[in-house]
Amino acid sequence: MERPLILFAHGAGVPSSSPWMQGWAARMDALGEVVTFDYPYMREGRRAPDRPEVLLEAHRAACAAARREHPGPLVLAGKSMGSRISCHLAGELEAAALVCFGYPLVGQSGALRDAPLRELRIPVLFIQGTRDRLCPLEALERVRAQMQAPSSLHVVESGDHSLQATKTWLRTAALDQDAVDARILEAVRAFLAAHLGG
Repeated sequence: MERPLILFAHGAGVPSSSPWMQGWAARMDALGEVVTFDYPYMREGRRAPDRPEVLLEAHRAACAAARREHPGPLVLAGKSMGSRISCHLAGELEAAALVCFGYPLVGQSGALRDAPLRELRIPVLFIQGTRDRLCPLEALERVRAQMQAPSSLHVVESGDHSLQATKTWLRTAALDQDAVDARILEAVRAFLAAHLGG
């Protein structure tokens, strides 16, 4: 089977060149052809994200460009905002699966951003930290129970919105962040193997 194309979108605050994005792109390279990109506001050095329609169009364009080089099954992956935009486009882009690193379920107003999740029809993996204020696990579980798409959840104990565990927890668990990240990568590998084959 051809290696999947993993289109990996950044979050609101940092570009695709950030250490976090580059680190995860490198790890996921073992699972498929990873392509990253920047939304227009990030390329232009602006702090505020573009309007939703601009983000969506940029994401479509990045996907079209990547597809010309990589014909394998499409996996949409994203960090926070990038995962939310990926969910909006999953059906349109005919993705085979979704991987959400820190899905931002709760918006600044406190309202749930669950609409794109309810519209999904393809498998999705949520990777969420227990300290992530943007995605309380209890709220996510309620949404997952109402979703039509098959969903999986990998919980990062003491993880924040960027899946970084506290030093205290790591010391107690006799682990380091590399071990936490290895467990996350294994969860992604198992999820893709289950839904893409191979």
